[in-house]
Amino acid sequence: ALKDFSITHVLYEHTATDNPYNTYKYAGLPPGPIRLPEIYTIDAVLNAEKHNYIFMCADSELNGRHKFAKTLSEHNRNAEKYYIALKKWKKNRK
Repeated sequence: ALKDFSITHVLYEHTATDNPYNTYKYAGLPPGPIRLPEIYTIDAVLNAEKHNYIFMCADSELNGRHKFAKTLSEHNRNAEKYYIALKKWKKNRK
């Protein structure tokens, strides 16, 4: 709805955007698809590898990849590393 793909967190001001796709402002489903998945995405879901991972977090290397975890404590460590890296990245952007 905002067409700003640099946004990393939804702020209160974003929730006021007057757009039918804004589910913070308008209850229910949006009027159409938010995004249509590529065929390879659907194929990946239907043929997913078997594993014991429960949690997913963005990689603290900020490389667009993810870290997966089997336990909450492992996930919390990944999340803390990511949070620290994101704060550092934002500080260096200024």
